Amino acid sequence: MQILIELVAGLGAAVWVGLWAFPGQPWRARPRLEADSEMAGADLSDITAVIPARDEAPYIGTALASLAAQGEGLAIVVVDDHSRDGTAEAARAAGEAELAVVPGEPLPEGWSGKVWALEQGRARTWGRYLLLMDADIEMAPGMLAVLRDRLEHEGAGLVSLMAALRTEGKWERLLILPFLFFFRVLYPFDRVSRRDSRVAAAAGGCLLLDRQALEDAGGFAPLRSAVIDDCALARRIKDQGYPLWLGLTRSVRSLRPYQRLGEVWAMVARTAFTQLGYSAALLGLATLAMAAVFWGPSLGLVWGVFGGQFTWAIGGALGILAMAAVYSPTLAFYGRSRWWSLTLPLAGTLFLAMTWTSAWRYWRGVRSRWKGRTYGRSVTGPSAEGDR
Repeated sequence: MQILIELVAGLGAAVWVGLWAFPGQPWRARPRLEADSEMAGADLSDITAVIPARDEAPYIGTALASLAAQGEGLAIVVVDDHSRDGTAEAARAAGEAELAVVPGEPLPEGWSGKVWALEQGRARTWGRYLLLMDADIEMAPGMLAVLRDRLEHEGAGLVSLMAALRTEGKWERLLILPFLFFFRVLYPFDRVSRRDSRVAAAAGGCLLLDRQALEDAGGFAPLRSAVIDDCALARRIKDQGYPLWLGLTRSVRSLRPYQRLGEVWAMVARTAFTQLGYSAALLGLATLAMAAVFWGPSLGLVWGVFGGQFTWAIGGALGILAMAAVYSPTLAFYGRSRWWSLTLPLAGTLFLAMTWTSAWRYWRGVRSRWKGRTYGRSVTGPSAEGDR
């Protein structure tokens, strides 16, 4: 038992100290990109915005108003993906002159709902660039012109921004902040942007594409069954030789609240097992690793203090301090107290439980479930719950 405790405690402390000391420091809140209000009147006639929308009536009006404030000549295509809450009517009520609201066609075999909506939107666009934006996103004036400048400066095929998610409620602070932190650690932003790196990722809430890069990648058809469609698109774009760029911002924010634990659970469980390639072996390894990483330092501290093993107590304390140090930039960026770093082990445990929920659903025949649609394990097509 002593050997097991020491192994778990040592591994957990080593991971956090190693992450803190890692040269790339993927945990830091960078790179960043913010709006420039002086660019709010820019000519955006070379950009078409595509917004896939399914049951987004509470947010779509605000999203469209924020796009209208970006500049002149921006065309907007909203694809209403069989909404049941009046999303199309809410979009039309926004009254934007360059807006087209397109009723979604029936979902074909082998396509996920969002990717099919994007494909329908792409067929109705023109211009050099495509902005893919979620219907619950609000963009500060001048942000889109800045994003286009970044794409052109980097010579990139795709640039995207991780929208600032809501962190007002207790569940949002406990789980949304770690969610953003884990994403940055799994997909280090600086490695995403390096041409010589294989790391590819994107944040699908706000994503600007060079049309030629998308066409060279085959459009959206190769992604038809993708659950994590933004990262899959980034992978295709980078494989065609186009650079990527991914950054943080406070100028693009999500309007969607996550006031209950079940709402966060549904969001994470939708894709968690997909991240592991639907592998039971990787799930087992991830379970052991997360248990050690999140609880190992605390176990070492307790074992050392109460067992008289002061070397282990010091090691555990260093692990806890390193955990707080690497998480603190995320808390600071979103304006939250550093004391929330003490809750990271609990958040990690809950995310592990969500991953097991995702795996259990998959083993029962459900690959993903979202907004009334259930996608079976076969990629040949989804079964729908209230879909049409």
